[in-house]
Amino acid sequence: MAKTAKKKPFKATPASSRRSKGDLVKEIAAATELKTTKVKEVFDVLTAIIAADLGKKGSGEFNFNGLMKLKTVNKPATKSRKGRNPFTGEEITIKAKPASRKVRVRALRSLNGLI
Repeated sequence: MAKTAKKKPFKATPASSRRSKGDLVKEIAAATELKTTKVKEVFDVLTAIIAADLGKKGSGEFNFNGLMKLKTVNKPATKSRKGRNPFTGEEITIKAKPASRKVRVRALRSLNGLI
C-alpha cells in the first residue's frame, strides 16, 4: 500500500483589518484546495440552513460547530408610554412597538477559549 502524505494542519494568519467576505472565501479555498465557487456554494447552503432553522417553522436554534449558538427570541409588543428626556428633563411620549422576533448570538466555551 502506498502511504498518503499527511497534510499539515492549517495555520491561519491574523488579519490586520476586518476580513471581508471575499478574503474569507479566498482563505478557505486556499486551505482546502477547493475552488472559490465551491466555497461560495457552501456559504450559500449554510445560510439557507440557518434561515430554515431560525425561521417560523424551524426549531429556533442553530449551533454553529460548537463555536456559537444562534437563537430566536420573541419580543413582546410594548405600549406607548410617557418618559423623560434625561438631558432636558422634558416629558416625552415613547412610541409603541409591535411584537417581533430577534436573533441572539451566544459564544460557546470553545470560542471563548480561542481568545
